[in-house]
Amino acid sequence: MNDTDVSKQIQQMVRFIRQEAEEKANEISVSAEEEFNIEKLQLVEAEKKKIRQEFERKEKQVDVRKKIEYSMQLNASRIKVLQAQDDLVNTMKEAAAKELLQVSHHHNELVEIILPHHQDSYKKLLHNLIVQSLLRLKEPSVLLRCRKHDVHLVEHVLDAAKEEYAEKANVHAPEIIVDDIHLPPAPSHHNMHGPSCSGGVVLASRDGKIVCENTLDARLEVVFRKKLPEIRKCLFGQVTA
Repeated sequence: MNDTDVSKQIQQMVRFIRQEAEEKANEISVSAEEEFNIEKLQLVEAEKKKIRQEFERKEKQVDVRKKIEYSMQLNASRIKVLQAQDDLVNTMKEAAAKELLQVSHHHNELVEIILPHHQDSYKKLLHNLIVQSLLRLKEPSVLLRCRKHDVHLVEHVLDAAKEEYAEKANVHAPEIIVDDIHLPPAPSHHNMHGPSCSGGVVLASRDGKIVCENTLDARLEVVFRKKLPEIRKCLFGQVTA
């Protein structure tokens, strides 16, 4: 083999090696491109997932916040409604308390002259309240407390009340001591925030262990508390707990 043949063979081998190198380099480049694209796609998908998750988290936060705000507004509205209902009920109670004052309104001599039936009706009421209290206490000796300007009315009906109680309970007429300490006076503009009493009596056993509060205010409180569900149903169409 001469030099020319050797040279050709060497060139042919070089071309073959170069071609193989180029093909290998091309394969590496394609493979690297594919791996890069796959990795890039994975990174993009991972970032998309993170963004979606963050969006869903924030969306849930917004949704929860909206629900909380709605619940707070709803509760505030309910409280306003309940407060308005309570205000109306309390207004009715105050109106009833003012009406009670008319029952026991006899401290003015002019009223007694012009409307004597007011005094008579209140005197009869005091009689019945005393009898009822005696029947509850069932004590042979009791202490009676009333308003200062009711004392003369109480003393006027006391004997008749004792006799009626004795007859109903089939016992001897009890001893009733009118206390020197009196119940508070009727509410007035001069005494708006102090203790007051619209009328009636309080009876107690001599040792003070048994007390029967039969004032008009106490009876109003009992009746109002008992009738409150009916009042609410009548006013608002439902019974509010």
